[in-house]
Amino acid sequence: MRVLLWHVHGSWANAFLQGPHDYVLPLTPDRGPEGRGRAATWSWPASVREVPVEQLCDEPVDVVVLQRPDEWQWCSSWLGREPGRDLPAVYVEHNTPRGPAVETPHPVGTEARYAGIPLVHVTHFNAVAWDNGSAEVTVVEHGVPDPGERYTGEDGSLGVVVNEPVRRWRVAGTDLVLGMAQEVPTHVYGMGMAPLGERARQAGVHARLALHDDVPQPEMHDRLARHRAYFHPYRWTSLGLALLEAMMLGMPVLALAATEAPAAVPPDAGLVSSDLSALAGTAARWMKDPVEARERGRAARLHALTHYGLQRFLDDWDDVLKEVVQ
Repeated sequence: MRVLLWHVHGSWANAFLQGPHDYVLPLTPDRGPEGRGRAATWSWPASVREVPVEQLCDEPVDVVVLQRPDEWQWCSSWLGREPGRDLPAVYVEHNTPRGPAVETPHPVGTEARYAGIPLVHVTHFNAVAWDNGSAEVTVVEHGVPDPGERYTGEDGSLGVVVNEPVRRWRVAGTDLVLGMAQEVPTHVYGMGMAPLGERARQAGVHARLALHDDVPQPEMHDRLARHRAYFHPYRWTSLGLALLEAMMLGMPVLALAATEAPAAVPPDAGLVSSDLSALAGTAARWMKDPVEARERGRAARLHALTHYGLQRFLDDWDDVLKEVVQ
């Protein structure tokens, strides 16, 4: 089938677009939020086409995958077809609620324009945290392409991936990253690293914190795999795909016990805890014991392959799309 969706979350789209369908991505002249088109940092298949928004009305789209509230109106205006009425539609929610933690109503379950459009959450935690109202709710857990077992652990340090770490300070747990760097050398990868460098200098940990700005994903995977372990510090976010990728690389994991992390990281793959001293203590132990770290990493990889494999993800989404179109 021909699927219309916006390039919103690159890592999720990178998995979704590996499916067997034809995919149409809206494109605006400025490649802004309304139409980013294809990604520059991933090698997406030829079945993924970017189409200027003024030409979308000529596309025989079978189903639209909505990801943001504004997309309902954009789709209606550009295609002349209302999602959920004369165009099959599904809405996928990537994030935890931004308002009160468990009392925020989701628009799909409360706004009339979304009537009959199913709501897909990417984690079971998100599904119970949102007030889904009258929406029909499904959970399709993440799946990621296997980057291969690349772990060496030769660098006695922690690896972290977080974009815009200062803007997302407490949500992403960036303050915890600075705290961890006081105990163990730490490397942070992502976009928008410069402000974090200033914060690190103010905290007196800049000598133990290395920043890597906007590294292409294949290169980042190679670099991450050299670190002794992966640190997932997020307080309030959906499950980061970088965590699952790190596990597939064969990295042992230290994770804050928040949102979906306790379900994603089994006990033999590392430590999931809200006790920061326990996380730091385990990190310090692994710096001295690479054998244990490697054993934990093997368990992490096995779990990630079993539970977050790409084919299971694509099969689940095929089931959703077929049901919506029928």
